[in-house]
Amino acid sequence: MLQWVGKRPLARVTAFPAQIVEKYGEQPESGGLLFHGDNKEVLSHLLANGYRGKVDLIYIDPPFDSGADYVRRVRLRGPGGVQMEGQGYTLGEQIQYTDIWGQDNYLQFIFERLLLLKELLTEEGSIWVHCDWHKSHHIRLMMDEVFGHDNLLNEVIWQRTDPHNDARSRLGRVHDTLFWYRNGEDHYYDWKGVVGPLSAAALREYSLMLRPDGEVVPYSPENAGDGRRFKLDDCTWKGNDPSRQFEWRGATPSSKRIWPYSNEEEMDAALGRFELYLRDPQKGAARCRVSFLDERPGQVLQSIWSECGRMKGGVEYPTEKPYALLSRIVMAASKPNDLVLDAFAGSGTALLAAQQLGRRWIGSDINKGAIQIAAKRLQTNIQNQIAERAKCKKSPELVQGEAAQPTAAQYGFSVYRVNDYDLRIQHSEAVVLACEHIGVTRIRTDTYFDGTLGKRLVKIVPFDHPISPLDLEELKRELQARADETRDIVMVALGKELAIEKWLDDWNRLRRRGDVPNKIEIIELRTDPKYGKFFAHKPATARVELRRLKIKLEVKIKDFMSPTIIERLEDQSGILQPKIDDWRAMVDCIMIDTAYNGEVFNVTLSDIPQKKADYVEGEYKFELPKGRATIAIKIIDMLGEEVLVTKEI
Repeated sequence: MLQWVGKRPLARVTAFPAQIVEKYGEQPESGGLLFHGDNKEVLSHLLANGYRGKVDLIYIDPPFDSGADYVRRVRLRGPGGVQMEGQGYTLGEQIQYTDIWGQDNYLQFIFERLLLLKELLTEEGSIWVHCDWHKSHHIRLMMDEVFGHDNLLNEVIWQRTDPHNDARSRLGRVHDTLFWYRNGEDHYYDWKGVVGPLSAAALREYSLMLRPDGEVVPYSPENAGDGRRFKLDDCTWKGNDPSRQFEWRGATPSSKRIWPYSNEEEMDAALGRFELYLRDPQKGAARCRVSFLDERPGQVLQSIWSECGRMKGGVEYPTEKPYALLSRIVMAASKPNDLVLDAFAGSGTALLAAQQLGRRWIGSDINKGAIQIAAKRLQTNIQNQIAERAKCKKSPELVQGEAAQPTAAQYGFSVYRVNDYDLRIQHSEAVVLACEHIGVTRIRTDTYFDGTLGKRLVKIVPFDHPISPLDLEELKRELQARADETRDIVMVALGKELAIEKWLDDWNRLRRRGDVPNKIEIIELRTDPKYGKFFAHKPATARVELRRLKIKLEVKIKDFMSPTIIERLEDQSGILQPKIDDWRAMVDCIMIDTAYNGEVFNVTLSDIPQKKADYVEGEYKFELPKGRATIAIKIIDMLGEEVLVTKEI
């Protein structure tokens, strides 16, 4: 059992309500759920709302404790992107998540989520955990504790990159590890669904052919269509039964092996059924069991995977895994209509595989950008499936039976928010920007403090709340644990509660003489005269025009402006002023709700360009709603900022 400082089981968790924020397509009875929030709270919400013991397959790709900030590179739309003096440039980088932990914090983080995930699995369900060399040894010990060491089904090695030439002081690291555990004594595994093609060497073993008239001839490419190709395997079994070690046509089994039948007559009967075949009927042989090539589905999957895609980093998400890898896991470990869960959904590749393969799914991520990317990919995939369904209904001959893609388990989904993370989910990016703005030098090795400002330590309080006495008490406990720490402290926050003034005055009064360390100063980013510009945010705006065209309604985006994008471009452009000729270069996608109720956005029309070089259309026509209605247009820019415009008709 792995131990660490602060290890504690989860005796209870708080289940927060989920607020629906967006709907797309035909709503399924269960599944089709995309949650924005901390997955610990999402999993607690699922347990409290009927999903205990209902999930058939879990795949998670948690942070690896790699010590890196992962970023999303953002570029404007259009052919070649935005150009300045012949040089392409991007909007910069958005931090998707920070993978920098204190050792004990990371282990407790993973441990708590494994405990919750186990509660959601069915008895026949299984879980795949994706990790790498940083913490694979720790994660396996934790999974042994949570799921039982006897329930480890496989340790799978996936070759994540091609060989590279930068490993001069050590071997190149080219693989990730996936641990596959079952939850109970039984588990589902469709080994036939994931078999690979037979190698040339394996095919050469099928050297005989049975013709329809019963004649056996050597196989050759010239007679490939004349009968059934087969090979001969060993027909004996392991065993010590003396009664089955008799002589048959001059042959006897080797030591500790027995014939499959009890006597010579039964062996001869198997010959008559062509279950067994002897090249010389007068001479028995152990290798005589007939194995037909057309009865072998393929090469059984092994635990080293080198042929299901490489880790290049997604265009929109830095740690995106290949679809071939995730589809193999979903296909192997779940059945159509099963429920698949990914609690670290990222760009949604596992959810995409589940959707494509006819499984129901639930996904969550704390990063708003990840949720937007996943939702966009799922919408596009569902639109394609709906088009394919319509085509098959119109032309049933297009349906290829078992060879066809599984029917989708749902043709829509809903996006929920568990707790309110509009500020907190951007905390990683905000910390980086705040440090740059104030001039803080980051500390990568400290589990509590974020950096230094001159000789002072800096702690950045999460921006989802103003600094409170609880934050100060937490700082006090941290300093008590560091008896030798004499530096003063700067706390950076969005604002502060009035209740902290007395606490702070009492604390600093003792330190005015100069012989008591750890004086505390607070920087309020919204009001500080020196640093206050940091949160001066101008929201994006859009100008939308509606026009009646007999029985149709036309929505036309006349203009769109994102001050944030313009400001980022100006920061990179130096003395040159950026010029954007087409507002659509700043827009990632547009969605329309033709009957907006003021609470939930139901996507009835979406414009999501397939390629980065393509623009959104900007003009849309649809049936004129009957009676009074509110038309809502949601525009999402290339940085993920949303603008909602509503029009009454």
